[in-house]
Amino acid sequence: MIYEYPDPNQPVRQGDIFVGLPRVDFSLRGIPLVTGEGEQVLVHWREIAGRDEPVSAVLGLRPVAAIVATQDCDALHARDVTLCEIQPFREVEGKAAKTTSAKSWKNVLTQHARINLKWFYLPPDRQIGFAEKMAVDFLVTLRVPRSELEELRDLRTGRLNPVADEHFRERISEFYRRYPYDEWYPLNQEELDAYRREYPDIEPFPWQRTG
Repeated sequence: MIYEYPDPNQPVRQGDIFVGLPRVDFSLRGIPLVTGEGEQVLVHWREIAGRDEPVSAVLGLRPVAAIVATQDCDALHARDVTLCEIQPFREVEGKAAKTTSAKSWKNVLTQHARINLKWFYLPPDRQIGFAEKMAVDFLVTLRVPRSELEELRDLRTGRLNPVADEHFRERISEFYRRYPYDEWYPLNQEELDAYRREYPDIEPFPWQRTG
Protein backbone atom coordinates (compact mmCIF):
# COMPACT_ATOMS: atom_id res chain seq x y z
CA MET A 1 0.00 0.00 0.00
CA ILE A 2 1.14 3.59 0.62
CA TYR A 3 3.03 2.85 3.84
CA GLU A 4 6.55 2.05 4.96
CA TYR A 5 7.58 0.44 8.23
CA PRO A 6 10.67 2.17 9.61
CA ASP A 7 13.12 0.72 12.06
CA PRO A 8 12.17 1.76 15.62
CA ASN A 9 15.50 3.57 15.98
CA GLN A 10 14.86 5.93 13.07
CA PRO A 11 14.03 9.50 14.16
CA VAL A 12 10.51 10.89 14.07
CA ARG A 13 9.64 12.65 10.82
CA GLN A 14 6.66 14.12 9.00
CA GLY A 15 4.25 11.42 7.86
CA ASP A 16 4.97 9.08 10.78
CA ILE A 17 1.83 7.34 12.05
CA PHE A 18 1.36 6.68 15.75
CA VAL A 19 -1.39 4.62 17.34
CA GLY A 20 -2.32 5.17 20.98
CA LEU A 21 -1.33 8.79 21.64
CA PRO A 22 -3.33 10.69 24.28
CA ARG A 23 -6.00 13.20 23.34
CA VAL A 24 -7.42 15.44 26.07
CA ASP A 25 -11.20 15.89 26.12
CA PHE A 26 -12.77 18.71 28.13
CA SER A 27 -15.45 21.38 28.08
CA LEU A 28 -14.63 25.04 28.71
CA ARG A 29 -18.05 25.35 30.34
CA GLY A 30 -17.18 22.91 33.09
CA ILE A 31 -13.54 22.29 34.04
CA PRO A 32 -13.29 19.68 36.87
CA LEU A 33 -11.14 21.78 39.18
CA VAL A 34 -9.46 20.11 42.16
CA THR A 35 -9.71 22.17 45.34
CA GLY A 36 -7.17 22.32 48.15
CA GLU A 37 -9.27 19.79 50.03
CA GLY A 38 -9.05 17.34 47.15
CA GLU A 39 -12.65 17.79 46.01
CA GLN A 40 -13.73 18.31 42.41
CA VAL A 41 -15.85 21.26 41.38
CA LEU A 42 -17.01 22.22 37.89
CA VAL A 43 -15.81 25.72 37.03
CA HIS A 44 -16.28 27.68 33.81
CA TRP A 45 -12.92 28.40 32.19
CA ARG A 46 -13.69 32.12 32.32
CA GLU A 47 -13.26 31.97 36.10
CA ILE A 48 -9.85 30.34 35.73
CA ALA A 49 -8.41 32.26 32.79
CA GLY A 50 -7.58 35.37 34.80
CA ARG A 51 -5.62 33.59 37.51
CA ASP A 52 -1.88 34.07 37.66
CA GLU A 53 -1.10 30.72 39.26
CA PRO A 54 -1.59 27.26 37.73
CA VAL A 55 -4.57 25.16 38.79
CA SER A 56 -5.14 21.42 39.13
CA ALA A 57 -7.91 19.76 37.16
CA VAL A 58 -9.05 16.27 36.26
CA LEU A 59 -9.34 15.90 32.49
CA GLY A 60 -10.37 12.94 30.37
CA LEU A 61 -7.81 11.22 28.15
CA ARG A 62 -8.35 8.72 25.36
CA PRO A 63 -5.88 7.03 22.99
CA VAL A 64 -6.08 8.05 19.33
CA ALA A 65 -4.18 7.48 16.13
CA ALA A 66 -2.32 10.50 14.75
CA ILE A 67 0.18 11.47 12.07
CA VAL A 68 3.12 13.85 12.41
CA ALA A 69 2.39 17.14 10.65
CA THR A 70 5.53 18.99 11.76
CA GLN A 71 8.19 19.32 9.05
CA ASP A 72 11.24 17.08 9.27
CA CYS A 73 13.72 19.72 10.41
CA ASP A 74 11.47 20.83 13.26
CA ALA A 75 10.56 17.24 14.14
CA LEU A 76 14.27 16.73 14.85
CA HIS A 77 14.95 19.87 16.87
CA ALA A 78 11.80 21.70 18.01
CA ARG A 79 10.53 21.51 21.56
CA ASP A 80 7.09 20.28 20.49
CA VAL A 81 5.71 18.23 17.62
CA THR A 82 2.26 18.73 16.10
CA LEU A 83 0.23 15.75 14.96
CA CYS A 84 -3.18 15.55 13.29
CA GLU A 85 -5.69 13.02 14.54
CA ILE A 86 -6.63 10.08 12.33
CA GLN A 87 -10.29 9.05 12.36
CA PRO A 88 -12.54 6.66 10.41
CA PHE A 89 -13.04 8.12 6.96
CA ARG A 90 -16.85 8.02 7.17
CA GLU A 91 -16.73 10.26 10.25
CA VAL A 92 -14.49 12.84 8.59
CA GLU A 93 -16.15 12.96 5.17
CA GLY A 94 -19.93 13.01 5.48
CA LYS A 95 -20.43 12.23 1.81
CA ALA A 96 -18.95 8.78 2.43
CA ALA A 97 -21.38 7.86 5.21
CA LYS A 98 -23.37 5.50 2.97
CA THR A 99 -20.79 4.78 0.28
CA THR A 100 -20.55 1.09 -0.61
CA SER A 101 -19.68 0.47 -4.27
CA ALA A 102 -16.17 0.65 -5.67
CA LYS A 103 -17.31 3.25 -8.22
CA SER A 104 -18.71 5.51 -5.49
CA TRP A 105 -15.59 5.13 -3.39
CA LYS A 106 -13.48 5.98 -6.44
CA ASN A 107 -15.41 9.23 -6.86
CA VAL A 108 -15.10 10.18 -3.21
CA LEU A 109 -11.41 9.38 -2.95
CA THR A 110 -10.42 11.19 -6.14
CA GLN A 111 -12.91 13.94 -6.97
CA HIS A 112 -13.78 14.96 -3.42
CA ALA A 113 -10.14 14.75 -2.39
CA ARG A 114 -9.51 17.63 -4.80
CA ILE A 115 -12.45 19.62 -3.43
CA ASN A 116 -12.28 19.05 0.32
CA LEU A 117 -8.90 20.11 1.67
CA LYS A 118 -9.73 19.28 5.29
CA TRP A 119 -8.69 15.63 5.15
CA PHE A 120 -6.10 13.23 3.75
CA TYR A 121 -7.11 9.68 2.90
CA LEU A 122 -5.37 6.67 4.46
CA PRO A 123 -6.28 3.21 3.11
CA PRO A 124 -6.78 0.18 5.37
CA ASP A 125 -3.66 -1.72 6.42
CA ARG A 126 -3.56 -4.31 9.20
CA GLN A 127 0.14 -3.77 9.90
CA ILE A 128 -0.44 -0.05 10.40
CA GLY A 129 -3.48 -0.81 12.57
CA PHE A 130 -6.26 0.38 10.26
CA ALA A 131 -9.03 -2.15 9.69
CA GLU A 132 -11.08 0.34 7.64
CA LYS A 133 -10.62 3.42 5.48
CA MET A 134 -9.23 6.26 7.58
CA ALA A 135 -8.57 9.97 7.15
CA VAL A 136 -6.25 12.55 8.64
CA ASP A 137 -8.44 15.34 10.04
CA PHE A 138 -6.46 18.58 9.66
CA LEU A 139 -8.93 20.34 11.97
CA VAL A 140 -7.95 18.20 14.99
CA THR A 141 -4.38 18.55 16.21
CA LEU A 142 -2.31 17.28 19.13
CA ARG A 143 0.84 18.85 20.51
CA VAL A 144 3.35 16.66 22.30
CA PRO A 145 6.92 17.22 23.57
CA ARG A 146 9.36 16.08 20.88
CA SER A 147 11.75 14.27 23.21
CA GLU A 148 8.89 12.36 24.84
CA LEU A 149 7.43 11.39 21.47
CA GLU A 150 10.85 9.98 20.58
CA GLU A 151 10.56 7.78 23.67
CA LEU A 152 7.25 6.41 22.35
CA ARG A 153 8.52 5.28 18.97
CA ASP A 154 7.26 1.79 19.82
CA LEU A 155 3.79 3.29 19.19
CA ARG A 156 4.82 4.27 15.65
CA THR A 157 3.28 1.67 13.37
CA GLY A 158 4.55 3.09 10.08
CA ARG A 159 4.94 6.14 7.90
CA LEU A 160 3.85 7.37 4.48
CA ASN A 161 5.93 6.25 1.52
CA PRO A 162 7.65 8.99 -0.58
CA VAL A 163 4.74 9.43 -3.03
CA ALA A 164 2.12 9.69 -0.29
CA ASP A 165 4.38 11.82 1.92
CA GLU A 166 4.88 14.40 -0.82
CA HIS A 167 1.12 14.53 -1.37
CA PHE A 168 0.50 14.80 2.39
CA ARG A 169 2.96 17.70 2.69
CA GLU A 170 1.23 19.56 -0.13
CA ARG A 171 -2.22 18.90 1.32
CA ILE A 172 -1.20 20.46 4.63
CA SER A 173 0.09 23.50 2.77
CA GLU A 174 -3.12 23.79 0.75
CA PHE A 175 -5.24 23.48 3.88
CA TYR A 176 -3.52 26.31 5.73
CA ARG A 177 -3.25 28.68 2.80
CA ARG A 178 -6.77 28.07 1.46
CA TYR A 179 -9.19 31.01 1.36
CA PRO A 180 -12.09 30.08 3.66
CA TYR A 181 -15.48 31.35 2.56
CA ASP A 182 -19.15 30.41 2.79
CA GLU A 183 -19.76 28.95 -0.65
CA TRP A 184 -23.51 29.59 -0.55
CA TYR A 185 -23.23 33.39 -0.48
CA PRO A 186 -24.05 33.97 -4.21
CA LEU A 187 -27.02 31.56 -4.39
CA ASN A 188 -30.51 32.82 -5.20
CA GLN A 189 -33.47 31.73 -3.13
CA GLU A 190 -34.25 28.55 -5.05
CA GLU A 191 -30.61 27.50 -5.13
CA LEU A 192 -30.26 28.29 -1.43
CA ASP A 193 -33.34 26.20 -0.59
CA ALA A 194 -31.83 23.27 -2.45
CA TYR A 195 -28.49 23.79 -0.70
CA ARG A 196 -30.12 23.90 2.74
CA ARG A 197 -31.82 20.57 2.16
CA GLU A 198 -28.33 19.06 2.13
CA TYR A 199 -26.78 21.43 4.68
CA PRO A 200 -29.61 22.56 7.00
CA ASP A 201 -27.36 24.23 9.58
CA ILE A 202 -25.95 26.98 7.37
CA GLU A 203 -26.83 30.62 8.05
CA PRO A 204 -28.11 32.64 5.06
CA PHE A 205 -26.60 36.05 4.39
CA PRO A 206 -28.76 39.16 4.91
CA TRP A 207 -29.39 39.55 1.16
CA GLN A 208 -30.65 35.94 1.07
CA ARG A 209 -33.23 36.36 3.79
CA THR A 210 -36.85 36.92 2.81
CA GLY A 211 -39.61 38.51 4.81
